Amino acid sequence: MTEKAYVWDVFVRLFHWSLALAFAANALFTNPERDLHHWIGYFVLALVAARIVWGLIGSRHARFSDFPPSLSGAFDQAAEMAAWRRRPHHGHSPLGALMIYNLLITLIIVGISGYMQTTLMFFGRAWVEDLHEIAVTWAEISVVAHIAAVALESRRLRINLPASMVTGYKNFPND
Repeated sequence: MTEKAYVWDVFVRLFHWSLALAFAANALFTNPERDLHHWIGYFVLALVAARIVWGLIGSRHARFSDFPPSLSGAFDQAAEMAAWRRRPHHGHSPLGALMIYNLLITLIIVGISGYMQTTLMFFGRAWVEDLHEIAVTWAEISVVAHIAAVALESRRLRINLPASMVTGYKNFPND
């Protein structure tokens, strides 16, 4: 028997998968010196801006107030994970919240530093290129960590987290 709860609204789900596809396309398939790479980057920035607005006015679990950054909560969750204790969260978990803030900030840095490279003032500046490359690398590492954590947490909690980001519903097992 399971408890089924509607957690992720349509905007959050469309944002998540649009961002994942756009980031993957730019990282894996486009030439950084071509217009397509730039336009996808602008699209990513627009998605992030829309998510920030939705984080202020959106549905309950989409609002930043529902998942404030908490180091103590993250440490508690890490201890639960290490002990393989199950305490599912209806919205974002504390570690998930930190990852969201990390990715939003990192993608803003990626987008702005990418845009800066197209301007006369910053074109060819090594520090701007380095900042962009470092931020992209950090974003890629963060995405891999996110995917690994989702897989681990899905197994530990016995909740199909990827499916919930498709359907909007989390199925919580009753113990």
